[in-house]
Amino acid sequence: MYFKNNLKFSVGALLYSPAANDKIADFIINEKFGKMFSLALCLEDTINDISVDYAEKQLIKSLKSIKDAYCQKKFYIPKIFIRVRYPKQVLKIFNMLNDSISILTGFIFPKFCINNAFEYIKAIKQINDMSSKCFFIMPILEDSSLINLINRRTVLYDLKKSLDSIYDYVLNIRVGGNDLCNAFGIRRNVFQTIYDIMPVSSILSDILSVFSLDYVVSGAVWEYFNEDTPFWKKGLEKELKIDMLNGFIGKTVIHPNQIPVINNALKVSQADYNDAMDILNWDSSSKLMVSKSRLGRMNEFKTHFNWANKIKILADIYGIK
Repeated sequence: MYFKNNLKFSVGALLYSPAANDKIADFIINEKFGKMFSLALCLEDTINDISVDYAEKQLIKSLKSIKDAYCQKKFYIPKIFIRVRYPKQVLKIFNMLNDSISILTGFIFPKFCINNAFEYIKAIKQINDMSSKCFFIMPILEDSSLINLINRRTVLYDLKKSLDSIYDYVLNIRVGGNDLCNAFGIRRNVFQTIYDIMPVSSILSDILSVFSLDYVVSGAVWEYFNEDTPFWKKGLEKELKIDMLNGFIGKTVIHPNQIPVINNALKVSQADYNDAMDILNWDSSSKLMVSKSRLGRMNEFKTHFNWANKIKILADIYGIK
């Protein structure tokens, strides 16, 4: 496992906002959400079918306001992604943005599946051919085609093969936990994690097995965020621990309250950092490739190198607890 682009680890907490939100520009300009998050402006599920035109226009207005304001004063501009509805909307929005395209990081492709993969890939190639700047994508694996056990692995490997053809443009692989739960008519409460839902957990496991060797895969959304809902934060922290243990990096955010919880989870422990640096700085002339960790566990260069490399990257981006 080697990621030549550490940017792929830096998406982190991805805050979703409906593209029709006319306050989002002011929130960004005034740094209301802090300085460590990414932003997704959604034209898909959060927008009524009859309001798409309005949402597109508001999206253009919001990004122009952010860009113009940044020319007057400096502030934190997050990585900004647009979640489109369909492949042709990628080029449409790209052409509408004009100069504001300079603050766009890329696009999110919802319900990414065999039926639309070719058109989405064609679209991102097209806009990158038209620009000197690189625009990234984050496909979401949430389509119902993943439910069928007989076909699932074939579908996943076919999707990976498609994405491998544009590997440098793929910033993250994302998973649609709520869409998958909805297919089964299931919704977890504040005391349950996505991993307690066995049919969905098995899908997530297969996604990690196929993609996480070569891509950064982000965790499913957590629905709870309000202080009026007891234990929402403990529930999120619990799910994040299982996310990280299994290899998910980052998480979709539906409310700013979740951002600091996710950022804290992405920090590495001092003990893990110490072990990681010992492994990465191993004496190549040593006769032994194994030693006792300061934590009282085994460090083995060949066995733990990939883990150590990831810990170092996360520490550089999110810090040490």
